[in-house]
Amino acid sequence: MLSSIGLRRSRRHRIIAGVAGGMAERFGLPVWLVRLLWLILLLPGGLPGILPYLVCWVLIPSE
Repeated sequence: MLSSIGLRRSRRHRIIAGVAGGMAERFGLPVWLVRLLWLILLLPGGLPGILPYLVCWVLIPSE
């Protein structure tokens, strides 16, 4: 499903699971910017950032 659009978790830009690195590689964004966006989602209590990250971790295949 997600691999058909070219989205994969990165092995090269991995800190936790490679979700942010894979999104950055796929959409041509700097890795730091995608990580910053995930961090901003974590600030209002964690749930808006943790739940989508975990879902992406499970659904997006690794490289």
